[in-house]
Amino acid sequence: MNATHRLHAQGQSLWLDNITRGLLDSGTLARYIDEFSVTGLTSNPTIFEQAIGGSEDYDAAIRAQAGKGASDEALFFGLAIDDLARAADLFRPVHDATDGVDGWVSLEVSPLLANDTAGTIQVAAELHARAARPNLFIKIPGTPEGIPAIEASIFAGVPINVTLLFSSAHYVAAAEAYLRGIERRIAAGRDPKVTSVASLFISRWDVAVKDRAPPSLRNRLGIAVAMQAWRAYRELLASPRWQKLAAAGARPQRMLWASTGTKDPAAPDTLYVDALAGPDSIDTMPEKTLKAFADHGRPGPGLPDDGGDADTVLAAFEHAGIDVNALAGRLQREGADAFAKSWQKLLQGLAGKTQRLAHASGS
Repeated sequence: MNATHRLHAQGQSLWLDNITRGLLDSGTLARYIDEFSVTGLTSNPTIFEQAIGGSEDYDAAIRAQAGKGASDEALFFGLAIDDLARAADLFRPVHDATDGVDGWVSLEVSPLLANDTAGTIQVAAELHARAARPNLFIKIPGTPEGIPAIEASIFAGVPINVTLLFSSAHYVAAAEAYLRGIERRIAAGRDPKVTSVASLFISRWDVAVKDRAPPSLRNRLGIAVAMQAWRAYRELLASPRWQKLAAAGARPQRMLWASTGTKDPAAPDTLYVDALAGPDSIDTMPEKTLKAFADHGRPGPGLPDDGGDADTVLAAFEHAGIDVNALAGRLQREGADAFAKSWQKLLQGLAGKTQRLAHASGS
């Protein structure tokens, strides 16, 4: 039994933070499901930008759509939904066996909608309907403008992966949006079972402070933030408010650890996965980290419900002159900006490739 199997046995879901047509066509994703206990996957604009721009796997599909008048954005979503629908079908047995708790894939709305609540609500519903898969999440960023879109989408019955969360406060805001959406469904006589996950980004914290943190605190900020958010999650599940919803048939919004690939070459390559092992959570990781963890990962005993030493570690960072709350806001804004840049690069590259392929077909 390798480390991924042990982690799965402990009750944590392992998802792949990648999707490419090559992964599907080669059978690699199916192999990861069998060999590494992978039970879902996530995607984002950067992943698709690299997948489409860095290979010829999509050329035939792009060539077939050239000249049909579709916008670059419409063409992209067609390609992405094709991939994610195939992946969703691979994970459908897990989804069915877990009664919809696991076996999910994720598609993000345009990052250009990060500050557009109404536009996000509309596009989230349209994309989910278009994909026509019960195990496909729509990703909405947990920005101030995204929070009301999350609530409205949950109320509308759209499964949501809340992305770009960087702190306990961000998580609580996303969780409360989820609760409000479920409460509105119950008040309206609707089924309270609408699935959601809250994705907290880990490694970017340590990248942001690598030149400011003292050696004793190196690569400890992301884990401390995660532990603090985990405590908030466990407290929410113990609250009377949640217990009332659970009694009505609602499901918890699961915690998902995102950005768990180690960025510091001097640190263990399974640092975050080992530290954040624990039941009833999800870890989505890039292929390199997945393979490393399967080979030599050492999952920890589980996440402490009381947050462990998170408060002490965070206080040490504050003492070192690092304003953790301000940094959380900055990381969220930078994350949204980075996805928007990848999105623009993706669409520009797609437009250029479409023109080249159309020209080549006509010559």
